[in-house]
Formats: sequence, C-alpha cells, structure tokens
Amino acid sequence: MYDLIKEAVHDDDAAIEISKMENKDVSSVVDAISDLSLEDTMKLGMQFKRFPLGCDLTEVVAGTCASDLELMDLLGNCRLADMIGAPIHICAYAFSDIAEKFGMRGIEVMQMVHDIVDVPLDLDHFGENGAMRLPKNISGCGGECYNKGPAFTECPRGRIHERLIDKELEQKSDKDDWVKLSSSVAVNVTSEQTGDGHAAPLREALDIANLAKKYGKGLESIMFVGDGYDEVITGFEKSIEIGADVIVVEGGPFNRCENTTEAFAKTIAAARILSPGKVVATNGAYENEVRIGLRTGLNMVITGFPKNHHGYMCGYEPGTARRGKFGLPRIIQIINEEFPNRGLPVQKHDLLALTTAVKIAGPDYIYPGKVGSYAIGDAHWATLVSSNMYKNIELKHTLDEIVNLAQGNTIALHGGRFISWVLANELDKNVDEIIISDVDPWVQNISVNNLQEALNATIIPAEDDVSAASEADFSIASSTMIPVKNNILKKVPNALTIV
Repeated sequence: MYDLIKEAVHDDDAAIEISKMENKDVSSVVDAISDLSLEDTMKLGMQFKRFPLGCDLTEVVAGTCASDLELMDLLGNCRLADMIGAPIHICAYAFSDIAEKFGMRGIEVMQMVHDIVDVPLDLDHFGENGAMRLPKNISGCGGECYNKGPAFTECPRGRIHERLIDKELEQKSDKDDWVKLSSSVAVNVTSEQTGDGHAAPLREALDIANLAKKYGKGLESIMFVGDGYDEVITGFEKSIEIGADVIVVEGGPFNRCENTTEAFAKTIAAARILSPGKVVATNGAYENEVRIGLRTGLNMVITGFPKNHHGYMCGYEPGTARRGKFGLPRIIQIINEEFPNRGLPVQKHDLLALTTAVKIAGPDYIYPGKVGSYAIGDAHWATLVSSNMYKNIELKHTLDEIVNLAQGNTIALHGGRFISWVLANELDKNVDEIIISDVDPWVQNISVNNLQEALNATIIPAEDDVSAASEADFSIASSTMIPVKNNILKKVPNALTIV
C-alpha cells in the first residue's frame, strides 16, 4: 500500500487498483500520505476525487438554525437554502429549543421543515435519547475556541459536554421519527480521539449509527485532525467500524499539528481514499484549511446562517471566527476563488439532474450496490433517495421503459457516467454490443473497462458521438444534465433522451 499510494499521485492504474480494494489498512494509508510533500498530497487527493474513484461534487451544506432564532426566521433560512440547492444541516438541539419557545415539540419543527423543502436533511447533535438538549452556555456559545485559535486542549471556559438529560428524556419517544424524516445522520467519534470533553461517548454514536442503517439513511462520521497521526488513525478506524458512509473532518482548534495547513490536507487526502461512500466534508476549518482542503479534494463544506455555529466554524481565521458570522456567502466566495468559472458550488439544477439519475436507477441499484468493481454513485445517491426532491421528480421514462424502447442488437450510450452503467447492465440481457461515448477520455475508458468486466455484451469505446451513432442500431443520450443532453442532440438528433 505504501508504494502504491506514492505511485497513485501520478499513475492512474495505481489509483484504480487502490480504489478497487475492499479493505484498506488505515495505518498504511496514513503512513504513506505522511511522507508525501504538500504538492503531492494535493495531487493525490484530487486524483481520488475523479469519477468514479470518488465523488466529484463540490457543495455547501447550510446550517439554518440557532437556539435563539424565531420560528419564522428558521423556516425562511430553510426555504432560502432550498432555493439555492444547499442540503440543510439540522442541529437537533436548536430545533428543539425553538420548538420549546413556541410551545411545540422538536419533532414538530422538524416536520415543518421537512414539508417545505426538497433538499436533503442532514441530522446532527442527536444521541441515545433523540435530540440532544444543551444548556444556554453551550447552545449560545460564542465560539471562543475557534476565535482564540489553536490548539484545542479543552473548552476555554473549562466546561465539559453538558447535557440536559431530563429534557431529552421528555421527548425520547420521538427519536425514531427524527431519523425517518432525515436523509442522513451525523455522529461524532471524537470522544475516541481524546475529545471526550467535546463529544458524546461512542456508545451514542453506535446507537444512532444503527438507527440510521435501520431506516436506510446515510451515515456521516465526524472526526478531528488532532495530533495528525495517532488520533487521525483512530478517527478513521472508528468511523469505518460504525459503518460511516461520509467522513467529516474538523480542523480549526481541533488541529493541534505544528503545520496545521499541511496536516489538514493530509487528513483530507487520507479521507479521500478511506471514505466508504467517497464523500469527504468539513464541519469546522479555518480559511487556510478550507482552501487547502478544496485543493486536496474536499467535497462538502458545512457552513451556516447568522448565529448558527457552523457559520463561524468554516472559512474564518482566529480573531474573527465567532457566533453571529454569516458563513454561507464567505464559503461560496472561497470556493469560487479556488475554482473560478466552474459554476460552483453545486446548485439546485445540478442537484435535480443528479436526483433524476438516482430515481431512474432506483434504490436497489445505487450505492452501495455495484456494477463491476464500483458502486453506482456515492453516498450522495443513497442520501437523495430520502429527500422530497427524489419523491417529487416525475420521470420522462422509467428504466424499464428506456430499455424496452431501445431497438436493435448494438446500442450506443452517449455519456459514460453512472446512469449509463445502469442502462448497460439492463441492456445486457437483450443485446450483443454496447458502444460507450463520452467527451472525457478518462470517463469513457474507465466505464468501458468496468462494464466489460461485469457484462456479457461486448463493450466498445467510440471515437465520438457521431461515430458511435453511425455504428449503432439505436442511440440513447444517457445524461440527466440538460446542457449535456442538448449537446448530444446537436450531433445525434435521433437519440432517445431520458430527461
């Protein structure tokens, strides 16, 4: 593994070999990356952000709540996040605090938010009694640890992870309903990384992880950079042990390394290889960490609206990171400075296209289900199934209808990403040849190789869309992105479109 990771910085074949490994040794991965230069670490991380070695989305997730918000402001924040296509990160304690102020139960506020948005809902601060309840000195925390700066040893106030257990127990009967309304659930393993004053014990993470799996929800594991080595290894091992799909890396004052920027990059690069669902996020990182994380393959930055603690945790530096900051626009600007002219972060039209692909494939096909050596999609795909966006999308054609409309013995699929794999797998029952055409040679080659490994039909790479169509009996524009579909139709006007 040590030599393979070093080769994978520059060698596609080595990266592919690593990505196909079922069980990767955490210590070996961390050891190998520890020896890389910062430049090679960034190259490695971006190598494993490519389709299908990792999730290649870059997005923001918006924390919309704070304990002292009015209900109207919370709902407005959620509507705004939905309008721009940002999944909503839900702090269960804040929802419950707002509910209490208005004579409601926390689950009632959760239901209200669920009913007015289409984007996925990501549940956090949730424990063995359901929604965690915290005293005001924590729920209204001004972010002293982030404002003061590295390195974290304990809360600057000297407090521990306090909980209002009696309040939690009053609404414990709602525990399952919170998870049922969510798309994904976040748990925290930092108590195993010497962060026992920061997070609930592992038994609660295990309890909620099992509940998330019971209801088919995505599972996120929050870990910190810590000392950059032993604690990183522990974080990854515990995350994998509990069955996490997504790895969330916390830096800021929870990054105690001498070179915090490099340590954050190395942790992100390791997460790119080790994350089972191929999605890597951060819920707390100074601006320099966010930037180096994005350059190393970070998929997701959890940020927030004013007062929400995620607002100050990402994108600000010590001395400026504090409660009341509006993190969301700052993170959007940072992403656009790092990736200019890319149309990032992912917006609602992108999310709709992805969700359409997920719905055509159907829940039985997608991550962690595989065709060949790779899962269909990543943890995002599984999460989207539990969203109103998925529920409300009306398909032009179902998967069965698309397959039945395809006539002939040689079918061209124009577009080589995951949905084409699903179509090819279904068409394999009826045809002898499947031609794959994609403008990206990497996407085309890896798709052809993976499908040939899995299917009986002969899988043929095409020179371009026009040649693919000329050699096929029937063409399918196998993309759910409208601009891509339109470009295909300019060259192959008779292609069957799936959107």
